[in-house]
Amino acid sequence: MATPTVDATAPETQSATYDAVAFASAALSNHRSLAAVIDHTLLKPDASRAQVLKLCAETAQYGFACAMVNPAWVATAYSALAGTGIPVGVVIGFPLGASLTTTKRDEAESMLRLGARELDMVLNIGLLKSSENALVESDIRGVVEVARDSGAIVKVILETCLLTLEEKILASELACSAGADFIKTSTGFSTGGATAADVSLMRGVVGTRCGVKASGGIRTLADARAMLEAGASRIGASASVAIVEALDSAGK
Repeated sequence: MATPTVDATAPETQSATYDAVAFASAALSNHRSLAAVIDHTLLKPDASRAQVLKLCAETAQYGFACAMVNPAWVATAYSALAGTGIPVGVVIGFPLGASLTTTKRDEAESMLRLGARELDMVLNIGLLKSSENALVESDIRGVVEVARDSGAIVKVILETCLLTLEEKILASELACSAGADFIKTSTGFSTGGATAADVSLMRGVVGTRCGVKASGGIRTLADARAMLEAGASRIGASASVAIVEALDSAGK
């Protein structure tokens, strides 16, 4: 019998109602399926070329969804992953989200030219808190339009630890309405990371319209399981290898 696999890019489009239990069960069925929904991530400011190359080698070895790096390392990662079929992911407007929309668009265009195909952009949190909803949506749409022209996807980072309940709901709706492929919890560089409660809330808002990525502080298999069962369809983690190996060990 063939090993069940998980469509990491758009699993939620397969049915009218998102089934977190079924998705989590499929993702956790084996270490390859779990790896396929994890963005293997290295965003430390002091990351070296050797560390980026190691990240890419691990991404190819385990079959992670993408290798997520800072802009300066996109060309290196693209070269290292050539021929693997695994995309390079990059952060845009990171980690504050307070760049001009034109700056985010220019950054996105540059990253796409260098080979990135997954763009994780930070929402403009200050504009959201100023109730400048049209500007928040326009900021996101600007990057989405650039990505679409290159066949890339966009994940919008809400930085949930800085938002009220109402703001989390609004930010999720604005990002989805602007055409985001995923909404994402956190940068991992603020006052808190992903929580199962936030993931569940975000999934409740967007339903099957886009994916939900849980990121920030996910270090163990138990953490990953909790996020998937709460409604995440993608995980961002730097402890990816340990997470998938824990699942592999548990199955032996």
